[in-house]
Amino acid sequence: MNKLLPLAVALAAAGCSFIPAYERPAAPVPADWPVAEKVGAGGTVAAMADWRAFFADARLQEIIAAALEHNRDLRIAVARVDEARALAGIARADRYPGVDLGLQQQAARVPGDLNSSGESAVSRRFDANLGVAAFELDFWGRVRSLDAAARANFLASDYAQQSFRLALIADVAAAYYSLLELDARLALAEATVRSRFESRQLVERRRDVGLAGDLDFLAADGAWQGARAEAASLARQQAAAANALRLLVGAELPAATVPPAPTFASAAVPAIAVGLPAEVLLRRPDVLAAEQKLIVANANIGAARAAFLPKIVLTAAAGSASGALSGLFAGGSRAWSFVPLLKLPLFDAGRTEGNVDLAEARKHIAVADYEKTLQQAFREVADLLSARARYAEQLQAQEAAAAAQDERLKRVAARHAAGVSSYLELLDAQRELFAAQQAVLATRRAQATVAASLFKALGGA
Repeated sequence: MNKLLPLAVALAAAGCSFIPAYERPAAPVPADWPVAEKVGAGGTVAAMADWRAFFADARLQEIIAAALEHNRDLRIAVARVDEARALAGIARADRYPGVDLGLQQQAARVPGDLNSSGESAVSRRFDANLGVAAFELDFWGRVRSLDAAARANFLASDYAQQSFRLALIADVAAAYYSLLELDARLALAEATVRSRFESRQLVERRRDVGLAGDLDFLAADGAWQGARAEAASLARQQAAAANALRLLVGAELPAATVPPAPTFASAAVPAIAVGLPAEVLLRRPDVLAAEQKLIVANANIGAARAAFLPKIVLTAAAGSASGALSGLFAGGSRAWSFVPLLKLPLFDAGRTEGNVDLAEARKHIAVADYEKTLQQAFREVADLLSARARYAEQLQAQEAAAAAQDERLKRVAARHAAGVSSYLELLDAQRELFAAQQAVLATRRAQATVAASLFKALGGA
């Protein structure tokens, strides 16, 4: 018996496999980015920097670190990886025989009318053995196919967790930039409220001495009230943005050890060298996860095909047996059993063939899902590359427009002080400058958000 077990293991390890040869599907995307979006393209792309190196704002780094520690959805994703790892270990264990130690007593009483002696009798048997129960010799690779599928499923879960982690980092950065924008816009609105209140008071005094009319006062009062409403709206949005950031972090925001960035200068889009789509897309965790799911489906085909062939199952035990406990380990008590079982499927109403068809259909689904993931990834990166270039142009134009409005306000204010222009003209210049400044802040936030999204889209670390 001791010689049979190693032989069985060797035979199982030497078995064949019916898993189809795996070939990665060709990427159904263009060979290069669209010309209009080809910003920094060409050449081999280097590995993405760690998120701490990518996001230069020290305050943002503190918040991202807190989110990676406390975010509940990320904890669930990590636990999913642990679950898949455990399942892969269980599937791997099925490739080897399980050896159990058994201690057993059997007792039976036979009544006298069933006994040849006419007297009742009690029989006892004691067994101690090492046993292997229902170990399948994996000649056709069915168990190995299931092991390969479980291993690929674990890798898919791990890549999915990495993808979620990248998305969390990008989402936290975007929420932080939104909060910075609203802080800056609220500060600008509050300064405008104070400025317009002072203008209202000045116009009111001028009206009292006959130097201004009621229309000027009503215009000044309406401008002040409008600024107050805008400030209240921005304060509400700021509170909502802070709450959204707290939700992503999963805890109260960490106490600031560094002040927040006063502008979006530290969040400007880094100079990223983007290579060809095949280099960029195939390293994204979501694409890698989709490919592992394809490998799972491919391995399941092998397991389904192997079910057509005979299954050899071994049950064996070796130890000692005795009618008395005191003689269990005495000389001559050695006992063993060996029960090989050959099962050949003859008729199952098409169940086995249906399982093969099901496995092949699921592979077709996995191929299409993999290709769709690649196409979605291509579009995401292409859109962000285009946005990076266009936001840079837009911000430059808006900053120039804000500078022009500022100069216009200065000249109109001088003309109004000299009595050359009306107060309505001055008020119009103030409104135009306020709107231009708000637009600059919004575009800077959008440009910073593109940086965070590009970090995720390029498979950052």
